Formats: sequence, C-alpha cells, structure tokens
Amino acid sequence: MQKCFHISKRLFSFVVYKSIMARKKEYIEEEVIEKAMNLFWRNGYESTSMQMLEKEMGINKFSIYASFGNKNGIFLKSLNCYKLKLNALIDKLKASENGIEGIKQYFFDFIEFSKETEFGKGCLVTNTANEIGEDADDKIKEALSVFTNEVKQVFTNNLKQNKTKDTITIEQQADFLIISMFGLSSATRLFSNTQLNNYIENIFKKL
Repeated sequence: MQKCFHISKRLFSFVVYKSIMARKKEYIEEEVIEKAMNLFWRNGYESTSMQMLEKEMGINKFSIYASFGNKNGIFLKSLNCYKLKLNALIDKLKASENGIEGIKQYFFDFIEFSKETEFGKGCLVTNTANEIGEDADDKIKEALSVFTNEVKQVFTNNLKQNKTKDTITIEQQADFLIISMFGLSSATRLFSNTQLNNYIENIFKKL
C-alpha cells in the first residue's frame, strides 16, 4: 500500500510539472523546432534520439513531452517547418509561366536550398522516406505522401502550360519528374555541382 502511494505521488508530481511547463514556456517554439528540423535533416529520422533533440533544442525532456508529445510529434512539427522554408522555391515555381523551364529552374534552386557545406543535406522528406520502414508511424507516412503529392501537383500544373501535351503525357512526365527529384535530393549529399548540373540537364533532355 505504501509503495502504491509513493508511485501515485511521483505520478501526480509529474502530471503537475507537465501542466506547469505547458502553461509557461521559456522558449520560442518556432526556434526550437527549427533546430530540431536541422537535426533531423542532417542525421535522419531514425538516427536522431530524444537525447540528441533535448541537447539541440536546448530544452529539457519534460518540456519536449509537454509541448510535442514524443519524437514523432517533434518530427511532424519539423516537417511543417521544412515545408515553410521550401515554400519560397515552390511559390516561385507556381508563379512561373515557363512550363518545363520553370520546373528545371526549381531543380537548380533546390541544389542551393539543400547546401550545407560543399555538399547538400538532401531533402528532409526524401531522406526520411528512404529510411523508415513499414512499421513507421502512420501520421509520418501520410505527411510524407501528402508533401510529395503536393509537389507533383505543382509540376503537373506547370506541364499543363504546354497546350500540346495530352493528359496522359502530363501525368507520365509529372511522375518522372517527382521521381527524378527524389534522385536529385539524394544525390546532393554525394556529388559535385558539376555532376548534379549534368544530371539535371539530362533529365530535361527527355522532356
């Protein structure tokens, strides 16, 4: 009975602590999530531990659990942060009236976007999709799928600017481009600018 009382007391203290931390945040959420995003982007989802997140974000685990629930919650927030950063490139593509040439420029722009040092970090979405398995959290798999389909839809809309293309051709080329984008994302982590530029040029020769 006494043992149960001690367990209940510790549980009560933990719940109270979480409640206090939830009410009083001593950090700016956008800033700590951006730090988490960069950690996931550099190291990958699977290799990023809660201890690493705690250190990188600069907040304790109680604050992390109170605000984001768990590692998956932090990742989903990080993915939203990533999408907001990438939106500058996507919005530029949406505004383009150059059809395939606009998409080609998006590929070149992405190389610069992903740069960290001499090489890039790839794409957070692509990196994660390459490493997670079938048992991954359904919300994460859904978020990756939604993001990919959104980018593909932008490619589709730009391809439609060429009025000579039929619906089937546009769909096939949009699939080809989104898969090529996955390839480019991974390649930025290993290959030189010259090699990446050659890759892009050859992609668009086929269109």
